[in-house]
Amino acid sequence: MADLQNELHPTAEAGELPLEAPFEETPYACDPLERARELLTDHPVADGYGTLPWVLRGLPWYDLELGESAVDTDIPRLREGQVGAVLWALRLPGDTAEGAGGDAGRRAVAVTLEQIDLVRAVVDAHPEGLRAARTAGQVIDARNCGRVAVLLGPAGAPALDDSLGVLRILHSLGLRVLTLAGTSWASEAGLSRFGEEVVREMNRLGVVADLSGASDATIVRTLTLSKAPVLCTRSAARALRPHPDNLSDELLSALGRAKGVCMVPLTADQTGPALTDVADHLDHIRAVAGPHAVALSGVYDSPAAHPEGLPDPSAYPHLVTELLRRGWPDTDLTLLTWDNLQRVLRNADFLSRAARSRREPSTARLTELDGGRG
Repeated sequence: MADLQNELHPTAEAGELPLEAPFEETPYACDPLERARELLTDHPVADGYGTLPWVLRGLPWYDLELGESAVDTDIPRLREGQVGAVLWALRLPGDTAEGAGGDAGRRAVAVTLEQIDLVRAVVDAHPEGLRAARTAGQVIDARNCGRVAVLLGPAGAPALDDSLGVLRILHSLGLRVLTLAGTSWASEAGLSRFGEEVVREMNRLGVVADLSGASDATIVRTLTLSKAPVLCTRSAARALRPHPDNLSDELLSALGRAKGVCMVPLTADQTGPALTDVADHLDHIRAVAGPHAVALSGVYDSPAAHPEGLPDPSAYPHLVTELLRRGWPDTDLTLLTWDNLQRVLRNADFLSRAARSRREPSTARLTELDGGRG
């Protein structure tokens, strides 16, 4: 897919310096950690996956503004880690994660709606630290006001209950990302005809496809079909660690060519037990897919163990410090922490506006396109 954001890197006119030159020449402190913090001041971390809403469901009381020891994520730690935006996943319990219709599908819808309601309540209760956002512009507005932008998603595909109408309702409530896995129409066999229609409707709405946890066949077909760039919200390099949610070099290259983004999870099982292991994955994906195709996901407040040195969101500056030591240029670091996710959101918004002028809401049904298989 052609990059619709070429205007972000205009060609310099004769006699002008490239836009990157003054940025690269900005004087930084000699201390690497202080330099990392200075860089994150203008380009904070956009964290691609956290499950705080799921954890908060089980707490009788919490205060994220003052700090909350029962969770990994609170506002003091987000500020310490210089996090500017978070994607809060809408998890499904194990008994609905593989559901595709019927009672399981209805439970998935209900659980997802309950978490959306909870996220709204959390944001409303912490107006000095958090702000709800749906678009790339609203994310920027939240950052400029000193708030952490909260975006909804990814939600699991079973939460649609095989209905494009439910997809539209979830989008109207703020859903920005949907994981394409765990259903009959996004399975090991790839996307069915109905699954392809789901992707087209997601493009029309501006809902970004998340391919972490999807089969290789689903990933390949979605990259071909989707007009908007996709995310892998919690995937690392399979060449370095053979986790089922990690991506092969072939898939990483295809993701880079499609202008998608692989958001590397800070989990020991997917990246390794140490901060340097995470940096190894970031190095590898940058080399294979390109610097425009890599970003970060804390995966905090999940059952996963985190690498030593990265226990919670406050540790992000230390990871950036390690990358500075490895010679990452400032331009690549700003893509990693902030710009790549913003580009995906902007492209999805732009394509959605164009698609809505050409395409009516889809009325396709699973039974019509796939013969009711489930």
